[in-house]
Amino acid sequence: MKKYIKEFINDMENKIQENHKFTKEEIDIIRIKITDFQHERLIHLLVTLFYGIFALFFLLMSKDHVLFLFPFLFEVIFLLFYIKHYFFLENAVQYIYTLYDKIIQSKKKE
Repeated sequence: MKKYIKEFINDMENKIQENHKFTKEEIDIIRIKITDFQHERLIHLLVTLFYGIFALFFLLMSKDHVLFLFPFLFEVIFLLFYIKHYFFLENAVQYIYTLYDKIIQSKKKE
């Protein structure tokens, strides 16, 4: 997904710099992709929250038995990478909003 979003952003940036005349169909496709990226972001947010909850659960359980520290450490490491990926998604989608706004503004000038 990361590669796909980066390629999509690069394609949009190149078209904007070249003063590409976006058709209604292209704008609709961009809007659909934004919606898809928003859904992806929501799913990753939910997974991140659940992993955080599970990590807290294992941390609390480690008070009763030390062996629960192993799944806790696994969860925390996985959670850190997942948070990094979620922030990429969040920032990329917000940046796509600004690119979409530029496209709409250029369309209004026509």
